[in-house]
Amino acid sequence: MTYNWQLDGWPEFQFSRGLLDDFQLKFLLKSGKSNGQYSGISSEKKDQLLVDILLSEAIKTSAIEGEFLSRVDVISSLKKNLGIHEEQPRLVKDHRAKGIAKLMVAVRLSWQEPLSDSMLFSWHEMLMEGNRYIEAGKWRTGSDPMQVVSGMLGKEVVHFEAPPAKRVPQEMDRFIAWFNATAPGGKQAILNPVLRSALVHIYFESIHPFEDGNGRIGRALAEKALHQGVQQPILISLSNVIEANRNLYYEKLKEAQSSLQIDNWLKYFGDVVLRAQEKVEELIEFSLQKTRLFDTYGEELNEREQKVINRMLDEGPEGFEGGMNAKKYMSITGTSKATATRDLQHLRDLGILIPEGGGRSVKYQITLI
Repeated sequence: MTYNWQLDGWPEFQFSRGLLDDFQLKFLLKSGKSNGQYSGISSEKKDQLLVDILLSEAIKTSAIEGEFLSRVDVISSLKKNLGIHEEQPRLVKDHRAKGIAKLMVAVRLSWQEPLSDSMLFSWHEMLMEGNRYIEAGKWRTGSDPMQVVSGMLGKEVVHFEAPPAKRVPQEMDRFIAWFNATAPGGKQAILNPVLRSALVHIYFESIHPFEDGNGRIGRALAEKALHQGVQQPILISLSNVIEANRNLYYEKLKEAQSSLQIDNWLKYFGDVVLRAQEKVEELIEFSLQKTRLFDTYGEELNEREQKVINRMLDEGPEGFEGGMNAKKYMSITGTSKATATRDLQHLRDLGILIPEGGGRSVKYQITLI
């Protein structure tokens, strides 16, 4: 099989001009709307909303690569890196949660800075924190092919093979120069943020410069391009949409990496960006609903009840998996069964929790206002 980097003309991607003009208009309108909502809320609410957005991206970009992290660990790590005070800081032992949180915050804070190999090395070191098997902060080396594969041992299917390691430094020098030249104000500025973000991602993934972590860093670069495109950091989580249909994502990547003609990839990625913005709108509404809930009922909740409600809400708009019951309540609060049952009844009477089922199998979900 022939890959894009082996074709004459690489890395000049070919696509129909104006293909994403419509996407650009919708993207800019949605960005203005979400940033307007964000700027109009209090500092405390902004902090919580930012944590929610970065949490979504951190959890989902890791899940795409088969890593499933504790939400509460990632939340605590995000707050630490953002300088947000926690009344009861959590001791996070999972280096993966620490690393992905550092990366999410670094990408957002450095959105204006030109791209450099030192920045990418720093991101890679964050991502590989605690990993003793990967040489972090350097381009991949070695003579073995860098392949993207799936399937069982002995029956692997090769989806893509990246350029040999000896080509990576030169390829990345060219990529970094291109990234900076195509930024707003650059010599080859690409004014459509959606188009540039799509190109950034497919270009970077086709080089696959690191031994591990290329997907997560590639998606981070796509978001950096979107931030630069509107001249401010925006609220978005591309991975939230991508992870929902990973197979389609890998299918579109594979197709795009076998040719320099990438119309289908651009249309796919443009749709991802717009749907990611819709998800952000849902998260903004969810965050505001959480605030209204505590504004309405805060004085009527004891510390145990507040702790449980916060824990349930940490799971995001998708809800607390499996619902809350007395056994889980006891585990979270360290209280007795009688107290857990009484608290759950109180939350039910207030209308905060809605019961599902009955008897010993009853479970509760939160209803937001």
